[in-house]
Amino acid sequence: MAQKKETKAKKAAPKKTAAPKKPAAKKAAAKPAAAKASSARKAPARKAAPKKAAAKKAPARKSAGGKTKLKGISDIRRYFHRNEAPIFFISATNFNLLGMDEWCRNFKFINYLDCYDGRHPNTFVPTEIPHPEFESIEDINNYLLQHKEVLDYIKSFGGKPKACFLMFDEKTEELAKKAGMDVWFPKAKLRTRIDHKIETVRIGDRAGVPSVPNVLVKVSSYEDLRAKTKQLGNDLVIQTAFGDSGHTTFFISNEKDFKQHADEIIEGGEVKVMKRINCRGSAIEACTTKRGTIVGPLMTELVGFKELTPYKGGWCGNEIFDDSFTPEIRAKARDLTFKFGEELRKTGYRGYFELDFLIDTDTGDIWLGECNPRVTGASSMTNHAAFAHADAPLFLFHVLEFSGVDFDLDVSEINDRWADSDNIDSWSQAVIKHTDDSVDILVDAPESGIYHMNDDGSLTYSRFDYHRRAVASENEAFFLRIADKGDYRYEGADLGILITRGRLMTKNFQLNARARKWIDGFRNRFIGRSLSPHLGSSSFKIM
Repeated sequence: MAQKKETKAKKAAPKKTAAPKKPAAKKAAAKPAAAKASSARKAPARKAAPKKAAAKKAPARKSAGGKTKLKGISDIRRYFHRNEAPIFFISATNFNLLGMDEWCRNFKFINYLDCYDGRHPNTFVPTEIPHPEFESIEDINNYLLQHKEVLDYIKSFGGKPKACFLMFDEKTEELAKKAGMDVWFPKAKLRTRIDHKIETVRIGDRAGVPSVPNVLVKVSSYEDLRAKTKQLGNDLVIQTAFGDSGHTTFFISNEKDFKQHADEIIEGGEVKVMKRINCRGSAIEACTTKRGTIVGPLMTELVGFKELTPYKGGWCGNEIFDDSFTPEIRAKARDLTFKFGEELRKTGYRGYFELDFLIDTDTGDIWLGECNPRVTGASSMTNHAAFAHADAPLFLFHVLEFSGVDFDLDVSEINDRWADSDNIDSWSQAVIKHTDDSVDILVDAPESGIYHMNDDGSLTYSRFDYHRRAVASENEAFFLRIADKGDYRYEGADLGILITRGRLMTKNFQLNARARKWIDGFRNRFIGRSLSPHLGSSSFKIM
């Protein structure tokens, strides 16, 4: 099963003189050519044309309430290029919404990790101050919203600031309100309910979006499991309500498998027990608005590659290209996503969300895997595709939905245009984790920017950049550093994110030779110093 699109955060190093208990999160991710010269010889004077009557100024488009109403993509783009309200994306890094600041004026990033060594013009990283050990990305955001430097930075923009998050809880909402900020996402309570894997199945059932054959049950023992799932066969997949599939999805074929995960399954309460199928993971992002649900393209997923992640079934990247699956599967996925988005609207949810679909390789059936009611690690693919640059990034429609401005959109026209293969270019990304069962401290790490692959497969740092579209060919890649010098490197820790043109997988969905060269090249640039004694580790999502 595919893992949710947020990866694991590293922990901050204690002082070098202290023996660390376990890794904690890191210290603070020409004008056009001139016109041709006039002829030296003066042209003969022309008789002046009679003056035309002054053209009447076109009246501003107004809604019924007298406010400006945006009609179509052109109006929307202009509106956000002139945006006055300060909007902040507050998270561990800016990876999920990388580049959004160039579409929306006054869009800024407030981050915990400095992936750019202070060189990103719209990213603010405060000075590290003492804090309890982080257990989640919500903890990071709550820390940031209580940091004086962050609060002063927000206040310096004036106006009524807006906040967007990857992950947040009710405490985050309270802190944002205290800081005078509006949160431009559905309430944390509603997001948590939709994020619940059991609830996802029920929403899908109401919308006509089928899940893999399953039962939703409480399990007390292996015998109880078998009694309640006879119709699903011998090979099962069990998911608890929350968490990464790399950690909370269990593959059960016998009692030995069950005993390995018995505590998590039994303590999980109601769980989702599915028939195990041969499948390929896929992802699709969408945004539900008052004018309908706008749907992005179906993307492949990189899942469980040992070169990238230590977690079986763990998400580790995506590809977007025009023939990722058959036209029938792509059309079906778009239709199911639209239906799911319309059902979400009925629950009161609006804005950005992502669905995982499982493509049955034996039958061609498409099944709902899970719903992530937020931006995700796949969002950088969706929001930088060719159709996004031709129209607008998907997340801009999310911001539009929460802006309060009235608008008209032909959602069907947008969805048809975004489904056209001519509007989808080929990109891939891979999240590189430390896969060894070891812990050390980094003494060197590659900087973010553009890298070039040489003929012999070695990598050369080309130049600093924070634009992934600066990648000119498949021999170049944008690398976003996550782990830095002084950080602990432990099993599952994020090292960095590779983004390049073209595919990283073969037609059989295995890593291709080029991908392996990129991965090895970046991994070799992280140099660690051994720690003694050997330490355990812990981690949590940051993307």
